Amino acid sequence: MSETTTSAVTTHVLDSSRGLPAAGIEVSLEQAVQDGWTPVGEAVTNEDGRVKRLGPSRLTEGTYRLTFETAAYFQRLGIDSFYPQVQITFRLADSEQHYHVPLLLSPFAYSTYRGS
Repeated sequence: MSETTTSAVTTHVLDSSRGLPAAGIEVSLEQAVQDGWTPVGEAVTNEDGRVKRLGPSRLTEGTYRLTFETAAYFQRLGIDSFYPQVQITFRLADSEQHYHVPLLLSPFAYSTYRGS
């Protein structure tokens, strides 16, 4: 995959408590299989809090999960937080579409939505 190609699933993490992108968060993507989860890709958010390359450019339909390692991020900032990880499970219904899954993060809350 080239530097300009994006994967089928991308994300953007914004630290809403600081009003800044959340850089340096480890993110993994997994697909649900009959006996658990299988890894698809992993990356680290860039200085703008984005991950554009997280696995292949096309995925099969199915259930997927993004895991954000938030404990290390808040520890680096010297901030106490409640959630050591955030996991977002979602259904990829159309293998031809791009799925953008942003995360709005703070030490004691988070929210997400399907972006474009």
